Amino acid sequence: MSDPLAVIAQFPGVAEAVDEARQAVDRLYRHRVLRRASPAVSTESSLRGARASAAIEGVDVPLDALRRDEIHDPVVQGALRASAEMGRMGPTWRQAPRQVLARLHAVAAAGLAPEAELGRPRVSDDAPDPHGLGPAPVAADTSARMESLFGLLERPTKAPAIILSAVVHAELAVLRPFGTADGVVARSAGRLTLVEYGLDPKSLVAVEVGHQELPYAEALRAYLSGSPEGVAQWIQHCASAITLGVRETTAICEAMQRG
Repeated sequence: MSDPLAVIAQFPGVAEAVDEARQAVDRLYRHRVLRRASPAVSTESSLRGARASAAIEGVDVPLDALRRDEIHDPVVQGALRASAEMGRMGPTWRQAPRQVLARLHAVAAAGLAPEAELGRPRVSDDAPDPHGLGPAPVAADTSARMESLFGLLERPTKAPAIILSAVVHAELAVLRPFGTADGVVARSAGRLTLVEYGLDPKSLVAVEVGHQELPYAEALRAYLSGSPEGVAQWIQHCASAITLGVRETTAICEAMQRG
């Protein structure tokens, strides 16, 4: 199959959901506040995204406490570091995705995994299952599927960036290639794909907030089914998360406009 992502794009309901999300992003980019304050909006979006990503992993903290640097939980700190790292690793994502994922894991899992395991694929056949997805694939199968994922990132496709991002996110979340902080890495890589593949080049959309508000684990389990309906359900979930993330970022813009 020369372009498997383009096949996914044809699944029922996918094109409509992707188009709705793309239109929401286009409307956001026309907001007048972004003419002068897009870096500040991106920074605030990243902070809220990191908070939401940690909350999905079970560590929900107040946003104000995060701003005051009062939270020292390693999951939260890892999400913040991964969010910051995305801004530095973006241009490398297309050329060296292995390197980027290793770096994202190294910063996300610091304090959660032994130093010798940071940035290294798991060798154990077991991995934690924080979202009730069932056993992860054994290490050898995970390695093979990761190679396939890297191939998708390197191969030209006619599919929209939303679909590539959704598949990257889901594969990392269900494979759990590192065995720690895999959810944070998966959501970071998903957002990074939206940025580097053209949907959200300024990294404005707080997509992680959308994932938190929606039935995240249920959508991942649908993807795991492997059926066209299940995969389509996951893509639709990701598109809805983008639309909700746009709503969150629009609120940021409106607050800045009010001063």
